[in-house]
Amino acid sequence: MLPSQRALFEIPRQICYLNAASYSPLPLRTLEAGRAAVLRKGTPWTLEASFANQQHERARLAAARLINAEASDVALIPSISYGVATAAKMLPIARGTRVIVLENDHSSPVLEWRTRAEAEGFTVETVRQPDDGDWTSAVLESIERSRAQPLSLASISSVHWSDGGSIDLDKVGAALRQRGAAFLIDATQGAGVLATDVKRLDPDFLIFPTYKWLLGPYGRAFLYVAKRHQGGVPLEQTASGRRNVRAENAVYFTDVSYVPDARRFDMGERDHFISMEMASIGMEMMADWGSPAIVQRLAMLTERIAAGVRDIGVHVPEPRLRAPHILSLAFKGGMPAGLVEGLASEGVYVAPRLGRMRVSPHVYNDEADVDRFVEVLTRRLRDM
Repeated sequence: MLPSQRALFEIPRQICYLNAASYSPLPLRTLEAGRAAVLRKGTPWTLEASFANQQHERARLAAARLINAEASDVALIPSISYGVATAAKMLPIARGTRVIVLENDHSSPVLEWRTRAEAEGFTVETVRQPDDGDWTSAVLESIERSRAQPLSLASISSVHWSDGGSIDLDKVGAALRQRGAAFLIDATQGAGVLATDVKRLDPDFLIFPTYKWLLGPYGRAFLYVAKRHQGGVPLEQTASGRRNVRAENAVYFTDVSYVPDARRFDMGERDHFISMEMASIGMEMMADWGSPAIVQRLAMLTERIAAGVRDIGVHVPEPRLRAPHILSLAFKGGMPAGLVEGLASEGVYVAPRLGRMRVSPHVYNDEADVDRFVEVLTRRLRDM
């Protein structure tokens, strides 16, 4: 089993950080790279002419490796919402059709469609959070619902951010293809941890950032664009997205036709001398460990927590319904007020999410962390 990687991070022993689904700490290598990059930006005359492009392509390749994509199918973007807006520019939603989203899904894969629905004459159908926690069956039921409007798109997260509910993307993708519907996946809570193969899944778009599970900085994200959409018009019009618009040319606008692949969808001002390299490092580390090893370790930690809290009145979803790296703990009568803050006062960090407690360990956590969490939670519940 992959051992704890705590030594690669600057995490004091007394800190029990179980909140990777919000933000991950940065590895020491990434911190060092960030400091060096700040100094580099302070002396830009030291940069080689090829430096920026090397950074772009390193990050693009690292992102592609995580999802089994070709680097040319990946665009450099700043956020999930940017990626969804880019996709929306290329996905015409016909009047009288519907778009499927998840109840209480994060804002990014939902609000774009809600904003456009009334003016463009389509319906946003919300898949309600299932009482039994089976998101996959609920989504499939919505897709296959008889006498429903035709389906244009499912815009959903691969793992629900609030409860850690896992969705079988293969089954959902197959059901969508049978109906000629498009598939947009927000892989924020899955990419890098869960094995993701876009060549097998064949989604239209898949988007993920680096600041959570990929051990990277805020403001760096990646958009996979299926080849069938790579002829679309980008959200922004940039020189880098054109075949030959270069400052070193005698004629600036030498060739304004678009580059032929997903690079045309790169954001403007993509020369992030500091954070682009930082993002690459975390993604490369995750790929080197590999999804199977990461899943095995994190599933061991979450199951250790689940076993520890079953006898103290806390409800935990069944393993088959939840992602292996996120636990959503429900309390009879609701989560007690001040519980999360009380844990933090003892150096134990989790997150309140929609009336439940979300616990999300990563590779820097170990058995001592999760045992401490169970001990502190048990004691505080007893004393409340």
